Amino acid sequence: MKKIIIFLLLLIIPLTAGETVKARIASVLAKLPSEVRYSILIINPLSSDTIYSHNISQLMTPASVTKLYTTITALSIMGPNHPLSVKLFCEDKNTVNGAIEGNLYIKGFGNSLFTTEDLRGMAAELHAKGIRHVSGSIIGDDSYFDDEYSRRDWIDEEPGASGIPPVSALVLDRNQRVTTRKGRRGRVFSSRSSVVNPSLYVAQRLREELKSAGIYVSGDAVAGITPKTVTELADKSVLLKDLIKIVNKRSDNFLAECLFKTIGAFNSKIEGSAFYASQGEKEFLNRNDIVLDGGEIVDGSGLSHFNRTSVRGIVNLLEYAYSNLAYFDDFVKSLSISGEDGTLRARMYNSLAAEHFFGKTGTLNGVSTIAGFLKCANGDELIIGIMTEFGSRGPRFYRAIQDQIIEAAAGYKFDPEQ
Repeated sequence: MKKIIIFLLLLIIPLTAGETVKARIASVLAKLPSEVRYSILIINPLSSDTIYSHNISQLMTPASVTKLYTTITALSIMGPNHPLSVKLFCEDKNTVNGAIEGNLYIKGFGNSLFTTEDLRGMAAELHAKGIRHVSGSIIGDDSYFDDEYSRRDWIDEEPGASGIPPVSALVLDRNQRVTTRKGRRGRVFSSRSSVVNPSLYVAQRLREELKSAGIYVSGDAVAGITPKTVTELADKSVLLKDLIKIVNKRSDNFLAECLFKTIGAFNSKIEGSAFYASQGEKEFLNRNDIVLDGGEIVDGSGLSHFNRTSVRGIVNLLEYAYSNLAYFDDFVKSLSISGEDGTLRARMYNSLAAEHFFGKTGTLNGVSTIAGFLKCANGDELIIGIMTEFGSRGPRFYRAIQDQIIEAAAGYKFDPEQ
């Protein structure tokens, strides 16, 4: 009789929090079709407790979670307050007479948010300094990066890569021009097209803005290289910590690719190319013992199916960022918040994880991924990585599975006796 009572008591004693989370996650994963490849790793970075793991070293396609590699590498080697700039230069050391003798150079240093309004502001700044004449030409310079503007220039045999505008060091309006036309009944239609030669295009546009500002330019607008000895006249910059908020929250592919090449330019001191960017990332990962498990990152955005990494590598990367006080706050602010903004604004709301998961999502054909930081109900913090590759059902189904796993993990409570 006593044995029966003890057995019944064991049945009604609740599982420890960790065991409950594992059981809930297992029940969610049971919904996956049998042919689905998936990997999961959930850890408590402070206690070094592994909450759940499955196939953690398996190489898979990270999709836009690749942007975590791009932004963390950039923050680590350049710092959150690094300025990404567009600058105006001239060789004339004396412009107080109202004229620039010689050429006016506009050079890009990775400011991919530079707009027509910014360009107009630069022209107004020169006018405010009393400049009324440029005796030479307007030279557009994007030599801070290489001239491989298309992703297909640096990713051979790229399967089904989504097209983005030319990736260049000198950018204006995302390297797109807007054309408008009037249709029937006075309706106005607009279309966007990519700029073919960014440096030439920006030089031409600057010449137009200078003319509108009352500054006469004797020469033409051309593409070229800025001399080593020049005087800086104007600067329009964006801080890295502000750029990555758009890269990660909006999962902006164009900005991510420009940042990728900026890593290459900054790290190599030679030029911004995909080769030097990949080399810079590898050096950063190796230097900090962040694993790739034999994988490779070939771009900055995650558009390529050739990107391969493990969920262990992703969680390892986030764990490194978590321990870095110099920029962790800026990095977390760049991530989407569950049920609130970015690519997570419509996910996990009305759940225990609502507004408590800060992460990056990724979606490609047959791929759905998510990774980030979760603040649990009791204040514990977890790092989560989930990767899936599938041939049936749609990405919405796998996003729901990911959400349910994160919602289950939100109830985790660290138990040192486990």
